Amino acid sequence: MRKLIFIFILFGVSLWAREEAFPRLECPAFNNMKHTKNADGIYLDTKQKYTILKHYKGQNLILIRGAHPAQRWVDERCFSKHSDSSNPLNVERVESKVASIDDDLCKIFMNADSSKYTKKYENRDISQQNLLVLSWHNAFCETHRVKKECKRSLFSFGRSNYREKHFVLHGLWPQPKSKVYCNVSRVYVNLDKHQQWNRLPDLELSNEVETRLQKVMPGFSSNLHKHEWIKHGTCYGTDANEYYEDAISMVEQMNDSRVGDFFQKHIRKHVTLQQVRAVFDRSFGPGTGKRIELKCDKGLITELWLHIGSDSDTLAARLKQGKEIRSHCQGGLVDQAGF
Repeated sequence: MRKLIFIFILFGVSLWAREEAFPRLECPAFNNMKHTKNADGIYLDTKQKYTILKHYKGQNLILIRGAHPAQRWVDERCFSKHSDSSNPLNVERVESKVASIDDDLCKIFMNADSSKYTKKYENRDISQQNLLVLSWHNAFCETHRVKKECKRSLFSFGRSNYREKHFVLHGLWPQPKSKVYCNVSRVYVNLDKHQQWNRLPDLELSNEVETRLQKVMPGFSSNLHKHEWIKHGTCYGTDANEYYEDAISMVEQMNDSRVGDFFQKHIRKHVTLQQVRAVFDRSFGPGTGKRIELKCDKGLITELWLHIGSDSDTLAARLKQGKEIRSHCQGGLVDQAGF
């Protein structure tokens, strides 16, 4: 009887050892075997152990506690393979060692990749045509109320802040629009596309640039700056610090101009594309208004799209280098703060 119990316990331990493993790779965990859906954009964590429920046609069905659904499909290659099937009790130690080695290699890779995307390029290929995208934050928050940057502190009521009376930075996008993710690894592209921006590498920004960026880009609190750099900034032709220096400078120039005054004075009022283009012409020179697009949603002006060139520190010169553009939105309300 004791021998039978011992065999049963040994079998249970062996079964447990077979079905618990660390992943070798940060693979996406899909809802289905066809890999067409990944709810919540979940990726495996190489430092976390998972229960493997089933092996089928080159895939593993695993259990991810806290996920919805909890059972997910991943490729078998995501977990370390072993050859000593006669000794399942050693499998976990082998897998642990392999996972540890892979984790160290992954760290080296991530650090090297991070450096690649944040340090100055030796051979610059500056983007000649760009799109400066500015958001009217009050209108953005009408449809994104759960965003961190849209939540106001109890101590802020009754006081306005910069984002409520100025345009803020959404992004600086090299053109054409297909010019994205330049020399970016597939790991980072996947993280970015699944909006796991907090897992993207930190940017090497000076204290001054980071402080100014937090002011003109409220989405900084949601790691928008990491997303914008990985997707668009890597195609700009500079390092991250200079990329954001240029973007911040142009946002500040726009807000400090007659255009900024115009929008502040017209909060809660309807303005037209013709009015906006006219004030751009007065502020930055004749013809610059033709480089402006209005973006609207549900009657609210949500964004300004400025088609600009390069090779200048002044927004006026860059606007004159940009291409003329048609705007589908012909006008809208300048929203006030609050919902």
